[in-house]
Amino acid sequence: MARKTFSAEEKVAILKEHFEKQTPVADICEKHRVHPNRFYQWKKELFENAVETFSRKRGRKKKSPTLDLEAKLKDRNEVIAELLEENLKLKKFNGGI
Repeated sequence: MARKTFSAEEKVAILKEHFEKQTPVADICEKHRVHPNRFYQWKKELFENAVETFSRKRGRKKKSPTLDLEAKLKDRNEVIAELLEENLKLKKFNGGI
């Protein structure tokens, strides 16, 4: 039998059920067919990342380096397009030299 892969949303829902409803780990694991070791690994990951979550400024998400590079590339391409257009206009003005 293949192991079920849980989405991030499913993991959060399972952990939330444990914390909010005080449902015992054994009951949660049986209900959702999760091995207890896996449940405790999720719990560990949740708390390891909690400091990072609370350290971020409210309303601002971290930008990924990829998004920053894409924005810079877009800006660069716009500048190049403007320079090429200006260059073409100057060539036409000067008689096509």
